[in-house]
Amino acid sequence: MSHATIILMLLLGLILTVKGGDLFVDAAVWLSEALGIPRFLVGATVVSLATTLPELAVSLLATARGSSGIAAGNAVGSVTANLGLILGISLCWSPAPLERRHAGRLLLMAGAAALLDLLGRGGAIALPWAWLPLGVCAGFLWHSAADGRRHTRTKSDRAALPSPALLAGCGIRFVCGGAGIAAGARLLCDYGAALARLWGVPDGVIGATLVAVGTSLPELVTALTALSRGESSLSVGNIVGANIIDLTLILPLCALLNGGRLALPRQSLALDLPFCLVLCALAVAPPLMTGRFRRGQGAAMLGLYAGYVALVIQGAGT
Repeated sequence: MSHATIILMLLLGLILTVKGGDLFVDAAVWLSEALGIPRFLVGATVVSLATTLPELAVSLLATARGSSGIAAGNAVGSVTANLGLILGISLCWSPAPLERRHAGRLLLMAGAAALLDLLGRGGAIALPWAWLPLGVCAGFLWHSAADGRRHTRTKSDRAALPSPALLAGCGIRFVCGGAGIAAGARLLCDYGAALARLWGVPDGVIGATLVAVGTSLPELVTALTALSRGESSLSVGNIVGANIIDLTLILPLCALLNGGRLALPRQSLALDLPFCLVLCALAVAPPLMTGRFRRGQGAAMLGLYAGYVALVIQGAGT
């Protein structure tokens, strides 16, 4: 199979994944807003869960097909891309004060990254310890949902329920979005592995770079759209919530799908997880110490991510 065909199919997979994510997110946001859920909580739960579907779909499918390198590289690489690339761009564009409700989620994100690194030190994510991050994910979603219920508008303030026709349209967007994500994930998995074989590089390199950035495009689109509307709170909430879900859900589910154990490639242990931890620290420490996000912080995150990508590519050539 030629390079051109593989790259064309990868681009098609990216388009399907991103457009499917767009439809899914649009439907999720419309329904959430109709129910009166505050914007930050929409970003931290509904949108975050929806925008992590591409990463989840790609990693689960890669695991089912025996490509643990793509599964692990995509899962951790997506978090690294979300922090270094997307949050970095967001902070350079529109730094904002740290809201109190962000602080706990920032700490939880850093803790989730540290937990995943600790669990992977033996070379694999395995049962029974894989249940720990899954429990963290369940607790995060439950707490966020409870928070949403507390902040939801009262019955007298809430808009009337949407008409059946509008609800049907929302359902169609959900279905079409999910189908696009599934089809795109299959193409990314199949042709990402084919490209790795053709170039003679480990699956993890393709997973941590091309596939990870591709599956993070919904977060990038969501962040840029929110920033263009002056909604920096929604942008940060989406990125942080998406990372918590990525770190606590994807690899443990892959381990369960793989019979209770998912081996991690050397690149994930030597590069992906350490850089993810450093970026988490850089994302969390400055706002907690100074009370606001900074442009310099965003620039540093972008530079660190560029260095990470350079090391991954350099490692693939040795």
